[in-house]
Amino acid sequence: MMGERKERYLYLDCSSGISGDMTVGALLDLGADRGVLERALDSLGVGGYHLHFGRKKKCGIDAFDFDVHLEDEDGHGHGEHGHSHTHSHGHAHRNLHDIFAIIDRLDAGDSVRELARRMFSIVAEAESKAHGIPVEEVHFHEVGAIDSIVDIVSAAVCFHNLGISRVYVSPLAEGQGYVRCQHGVMPVPVPATANIASVHGLTLRFTENQGEMVTPTGAAIAAALRTEAAMPECYTIEKIGIGAGNKDFEQANILRAMLICPKEKPQAVWALEANLDDCTGEALGFAMERLLEAGARDVWYTPAFMKKNRPGYTLHVLCGASEIGRMEQIVFVATTTIGIRRYPVERTVMERETRRVTTRYGEAAAKICRLGEQVSCYPEYESVRSICLEKGLGFQEVFAGVAEDIRNCGK
Repeated sequence: MMGERKERYLYLDCSSGISGDMTVGALLDLGADRGVLERALDSLGVGGYHLHFGRKKKCGIDAFDFDVHLEDEDGHGHGEHGHSHTHSHGHAHRNLHDIFAIIDRLDAGDSVRELARRMFSIVAEAESKAHGIPVEEVHFHEVGAIDSIVDIVSAAVCFHNLGISRVYVSPLAEGQGYVRCQHGVMPVPVPATANIASVHGLTLRFTENQGEMVTPTGAAIAAALRTEAAMPECYTIEKIGIGAGNKDFEQANILRAMLICPKEKPQAVWALEANLDDCTGEALGFAMERLLEAGARDVWYTPAFMKKNRPGYTLHVLCGASEIGRMEQIVFVATTTIGIRRYPVERTVMERETRRVTTRYGEAAAKICRLGEQVSCYPEYESVRSICLEKGLGFQEVFAGVAEDIRNCGK
């Protein structure tokens, strides 16, 4: 049970924009298997290109350089593509049905094919809106070209090869001015990119750079991969991959892909306290039940000596800020106090989850608690109680046996 693969979190730092080739380069630099990628691309049965894998410096930063070199019919290369909407190659125009037919040949899992289809669908819908025509009538010029098919399929293959499950995307840095494409001169961001950002809630951050920094392919990849609405407040970095862009700006034209571990800030809660010296034990028990039922994080009593050395109790309640009013109302109604103290406190909480595990006594519920690399496992009381009653065994014996079986499951 404990040996299962943990979730992997990806952070795409798009401080210098994003394009298809930059994304693939960053994921390869992060550890995606090049051999797996090349075999997957071979299965598409698409020719007319060869791949470039290398390194280059961008403002002194070493980055992975991935590119698709297009070839003439005689096999001569056209050089690098730049995703700048200035392609003049004699690309066949393909509609979305043609693209999906190519993706269907991909020798990869269903999830990879589905992700690639989703990326192309995002671009097709954006182009449809930009040109005012139905999606099925959109003919891809740049996007349907070989280089972009390879970029998008490669991004999907590398993403799944890394086993990533959650993705954060930073605001996308974009340039200004105009860019020339097959349809003429267009403003930056180009209509397809702007439509993708609008529909999928991507945040754009404008820079002083002249020209396009976010391509429709890059925006579609960001939209398709992103799973989280906001960045974690704190995180640690496991590994960094850097993909090189083909442009030169004042800042490094790179895309950073980071495997991160989100960290929660110490949780801020409120502590409520009341001193009680004239409340019966039954009333105290009832107050605790009411508070816990109402959502208090914790409730407990401590012995206290009151005025004139009278023995009493201090009631302690932990709750969120939005719950203070409800908790105070319960305390005033259920006890004899006429005043409540409150103050904010911070706490560090282990990640917790409850699972059903197989033990020597049958199935039992276990609480799994994690803090970094530390993992603790505890049998749930109700499960231990049920086993004791069913088997006629002692609590300590069952608790120890279930705990041992839980630990063994994780080895």
